[in-house]
Amino acid sequence: MKLTRLLPLLLCISLPTLAADSLSDQAALGRQLFFDTSLSKNRTQSCASCHNPAQGFIDTRPGTHTGGSIGDDGHSIGDRNAPTAGYARFSPAFHRRDDGEWVGGQFWDGRASTLAEQAGGPPLNPVEMGMPDKASVVARLKENPNYVRQFNALFGTGILEQPAQAYDAMTASLEAFEQSDFFAPFDSKYDRFLRGEAKLTDQEELGRLLFFSQQFTNCNQCHQLRTHPRARNEVFSNHEYRNIGTPANVALRAVNGADTVDTGLLQNPAVDDPAQAGKFKVPTLRNVAVTGPYMHNGVFKDLRTVVLFYDKYNNPSRTHNPETGQPWAEPEVEANLALDELQQGPALEDRRVDAIVAFLKTLTDQRYEHLLE
Repeated sequence: MKLTRLLPLLLCISLPTLAADSLSDQAALGRQLFFDTSLSKNRTQSCASCHNPAQGFIDTRPGTHTGGSIGDDGHSIGDRNAPTAGYARFSPAFHRRDDGEWVGGQFWDGRASTLAEQAGGPPLNPVEMGMPDKASVVARLKENPNYVRQFNALFGTGILEQPAQAYDAMTASLEAFEQSDFFAPFDSKYDRFLRGEAKLTDQEELGRLLFFSQQFTNCNQCHQLRTHPRARNEVFSNHEYRNIGTPANVALRAVNGADTVDTGLLQNPAVDDPAQAGKFKVPTLRNVAVTGPYMHNGVFKDLRTVVLFYDKYNNPSRTHNPETGQPWAEPEVEANLALDELQQGPALEDRRVDAIVAFLKTLTDQRYEHLLE
């Protein structure tokens, strides 16, 4: 059997907390679907291909070093960095608040309002799983007698004879699986610290204090949802959209042969306001230390580089990108920069940068702690 066929099975077997009796029947079906490569055109790619549960639900396959993901056809490359599926269940449905801010949704531009909508996108995307239509996906489901039995039991006999309804049932099952605690265990060192089960090092504690400080950093302006800095089950994202001046990923553009500007939120079909150009969804910082590359286009490889990038807005000594040795590149979209947030706080000395990185490492789920450097 080819490795590409074995990988989903190996992931299913080796990862903890995936016991079938811990899931509802619908989530258990979603679990099978999540690892099933037969739902892609060439039967080489599953949800788990781009959201590997063994490393924080990101794409770790060879060939993704440019920041995009390889498609089922073996050569297409996506134009954005696959975000983690971990803790995604906490993002509210995409909507516009009374203050005019867009909030929530899935994908970097929120174009899928819910997890079920998100799950329905990749199978039909020609540069991802590449299936031509919903009926073709449902035909693949019908090949599997186990699926036929489960879909009939959960959604009504003959559901697979109705492609549109069956496709919705499939995405709802994937959503049920992604809503399980397997995707959000809240068992990192930081969580254990809050429960009194672990002690932070002096460096980690300094980083924690800096992160939640209104005076010394701008971190929690976007990466804190709950009001109390010691609140449990913090997801480290306000689920809003910001343009932080991320430069274009030249390597990814070269692979795709594209020179178009990624305008982020403005590419969401529900959004037509030019003031949203360049904004991307604030990601969770859960497992951030093991889910690089970073930013919507994977332009930065190292977590410390990201902290230095933010610091450059307040620190005139941070003139160069340490990964390239060159001056920081200009923002891909120069309009609509979130300068009110970015320019809050003083310059950070190296000791404080390292402390923030140390704290961010404590947000790593226990099952991924062995991946920390």
